[in-house]
Parts: sequence; structure tokens; C-alpha cells
Amino acid sequence: MAAPSQARRRPALERVLRTADQLFYENGIHATGVDTIAERANVSKASMYTYFRTKDDLVGAYLDGRSQAWREHVALMLEQREQQPAAQVLLVFDLLGEWFGSDGFNGCPFINAEAESTATSPAHAANLQHRAWIRGLFGGLVTAAGATEPEPLSIQLATLYDGAMVGAHTEPQLPWAQQARDAAASLLRAAGISLV
Repeated sequence: MAAPSQARRRPALERVLRTADQLFYENGIHATGVDTIAERANVSKASMYTYFRTKDDLVGAYLDGRSQAWREHVALMLEQREQQPAAQVLLVFDLLGEWFGSDGFNGCPFINAEAESTATSPAHAANLQHRAWIRGLFGGLVTAAGATEPEPLSIQLATLYDGAMVGAHTEPQLPWAQQARDAAASLLRAAGISLV
């Protein structure tokens, strides 16, 4: 009996996560109430609270899902499109540009959520994990490309990454991803990394 019950609950959990993802990203966290999520997901609030003890827990799960999806997308694109580590760094900025030009782009979900969270919230914890991944991604790529001091370079690249997202959200008519890519190339060259 336990297996069928779990099987029935799984689609409800997925609906809650999918609905929360859409509403939190489109409208913001504080502007999106749990009543709205439950109604749109076609689940009771009581059922929703069996999956997530608090709204903060649901926000953390939303951000974890966004992070995992972006990590998988970046990994796949790096594998499919480019094999050289220095060029992979620049490809990350190309991927941002593709995202910025897509329908429904509403800024970085992590930066948006951080503006609405506290230092003790699950959202902040998810943001810290995602940011560590970004720095780790750049750090691994520049190390493989021959950087002698990868940590400062990875922070500089993460700064360009974040700045491009804020700019694209605020002034979408400007070429933020391309300019960040160009600045990243300059940083790599200044660090003695060949882009050829």
C-alpha cells in the first residue's frame, strides 16, 4: 500500500515544484503566496506542507532545482560545443547571452531571491551553494587553461557573470553578455592564458 500512495503523491509534489518555480521566478518570492501556489498546482495547502514544512523550504527547493537545471545545461553545452578550457570560459558567457534573449527571462533567480531572503534562510543557503559552483566552474576551467592564480581570476569572472545578469535584467536592450565575454577574454589574456 505504501508504494501506490507514494506514487500518487509524486505528481502532486512535481506540480507544486513546477508551479512554485514559475510563480517565484515571474512574480518574486514575497509576492507569491502559498495559497496561490497550492491553488495553481491543484493541491491542498495541507498536502503542500507535507512536502515543505515552510514557504522558506519551498523557496530553497525552487532554487536548488534552478541550480541543478543550469548546472546540467552548462555541463552539456561545454561538452557538446567546446573542448578547450579557455574557450569554455567564454562559452559560459555565450550561454548567458542565449538565456538573456529567451522568452521569459526575468533576471537571475538567485540574485532576485537573495534580495528577498535573510542570512539564515534556505534561499540564502541555496544561493551560497550555487555561487560556490559558479566560482568552482570558472576556477576549474582557468586552472585547466594554465592559470597560476585561479582563485582571484574565478572571482573576477563570477563578478562579470553576475554583472551581466543584473544588467540584462535592468537594461535588456544592451549587449551585456557580449561585453562580459569580451572582458573575460581580456582577463584571461592578462593572466597569460591563450585563447587560441
